Amino acid sequence: MAAAGGEPSSQGGSDDLFQHFYTEVKQIEKRDSVLTSKQQIDRLLRPGSSYFNLNPFEVLQIDPEVTEDEMKKRFRQLSILVHPDKNQDDPERAQQAFEAVDKAYKLLLDGEQKKRAVDVIHAGKEYVEHNMKEKKKQLKKDGKPQFVEEDDPEMFRQAVYKQTMKLFAELEIKRKEREAKDMHERKRAREEEIETHEKAKRDREWQKNFEETRDGRVDSWRTFQAKGKKKEKKNRSFLKPPKVKMEQRE
Repeated sequence: MAAAGGEPSSQGGSDDLFQHFYTEVKQIEKRDSVLTSKQQIDRLLRPGSSYFNLNPFEVLQIDPEVTEDEMKKRFRQLSILVHPDKNQDDPERAQQAFEAVDKAYKLLLDGEQKKRAVDVIHAGKEYVEHNMKEKKKQLKKDGKPQFVEEDDPEMFRQAVYKQTMKLFAELEIKRKEREAKDMHERKRAREEEIETHEKAKRDREWQKNFEETRDGRVDSWRTFQAKGKKKEKKNRSFLKPPKVKMEQRE
């Protein structure tokens, strides 16, 4: 029931929209579920699939509310449709599509990963609803009819779909940035470890060479000192007094 001005009077209006949104989704899933193998492969590998396929529910074309048995059944249907053995005319693309389906299914089998995916979808919905409210507030302030395009269930569905995909993409970008940063840190730490190891190795080798040649250096120094003393002794001379000539008397 709407309040004055056409705005939903309670959260019930928003829930009705959301329920309608999922009704629309289910209708689309029913339509897409009968796609041929080639059409499913094309869907899973369409341009931008690296981001579309981040949403495991989108990959499997299922509602986040489905039971585990329904999810398993859908996985089997899709995996058979796109399996390389069933698509020997295009095995490489079929393999890529199969891997996307398998990855999505395994992710949803992980309770924590599934919860994160559901949270992203809910966040996308809440973001769209918040924007709708802000738009209507501005329209009310301007004295205009409080109707926005997202009031149309199909437009609402598309807005949630786009926002959800954007959120999944942002999370993936951040994940890759963290992964790249961690890899850089590990590489830097490894380089420092190698440099420390090499320095320690060089120090050990220097110390070893120093000790092995110590006796030779000592002997050389002694020999040098001995030669110096002999040379000094050999070159030492004593002054002799001049001979005195006797005077001859006549």
